Amino acid sequence: MTVKDVCEEFGITADTLRYYERVGAIPKVARTKGGIREYDAEAIGWVRNAVCLRKAGVSVEAIAEYVRLFEMGDETLKDRLELLIGERNGLKTQLDELTAAVELLDWKISRYQEAVETGVLSWEKNE
Repeated sequence: MTVKDVCEEFGITADTLRYYERVGAIPKVARTKGGIREYDAEAIGWVRNAVCLRKAGVSVEAIAEYVRLFEMGDETLKDRLELLIGERNGLKTQLDELTAAVELLDWKISRYQEAVETGVLSWEKNE
């Protein structure tokens, strides 16, 4: 696949894709004799990984560290595991915070919905 194909597949820009390669969030991609990047199935898997993790809020630096550890081989299995657990724990904390915010908004919306129906806005939680 070409840069254009990969970008269309994952909804990212060519600049983003090249940036991921430059900073190590994906391993170096094979090139044709003419120097054009050529994405094979393995490279596509790395792009999929980087895009998914970025959408989840994982930093590019953490993704690059994971790739670096992966390239070092199986002696880094424990380090990779710890990195992924740490990232997941951070995401779970963010998810808990977002869930609490949604619950608060749901409660406020319910108060306003009742006010629209009754003409009385009340912030009492016991109602």
